[in-house]
Amino acid sequence: MNFPDDFTWGVATSSYQIEGAAHTDGRGPSIWDTFSYTPGKVVGGEHGDVACDHYNRYPQDVALMKDLGVQAYRFSIAWPRLYPQGDKQREQRGFDFYNRLIDALLEAGIEPLATLYHWDLPQHIEDQGGWLNRKTAYLFQDYADKISRAFGDRVHSYATLNEPFCSAFLGYEKGIHAPGIADVVAGRRAAHHLLLAHGLALQ
Repeated sequence: MNFPDDFTWGVATSSYQIEGAAHTDGRGPSIWDTFSYTPGKVVGGEHGDVACDHYNRYPQDVALMKDLGVQAYRFSIAWPRLYPQGDKQREQRGFDFYNRLIDALLEAGIEPLATLYHWDLPQHIEDQGGWLNRKTAYLFQDYADKISRAFGDRVHSYATLNEPFCSAFLGYEKGIHAPGIADVVAGRRAAHHLLLAHGLALQ
């Protein structure tokens, strides 16, 4: 198979699956922290407390990407790392991490692409209803606005929600992903609010 000359070769990760540092620099708990520590939810009781330790090893990871000839890196931003309670309480150390990562990528000639939400909703927001609460869509709109203002001078491509099908139906209808709710109506309601959040964030 021949790829066009302008084809972009990239790699992608998700924040909870790679960053680790779950209790570092003010990061708040996410629904995946809670879910993974719930007995019987994850095979072997595994969790993302350390994961690939990308939070501390990002310089080596960027060097690996450069060595591979990667042209773009789609990383996910952890909402609870920037806003531990999911609202207006800003954690500057979280912003500093993503600033360091973005600058390292650009220095290596790798385009940073950001996903705003990759399933790790702040637990504080879930405690108020999570994606079953219409207010969460508006919290996400505000979060997206703050992120684009903070990183928009260097990050020019964003995805709003990673696989909202998984967030809604696996998380709220089937209960096999965080937050582990198994209810058909909840799945449909979560899907509606996720789509609303996407539309609001685009603005």
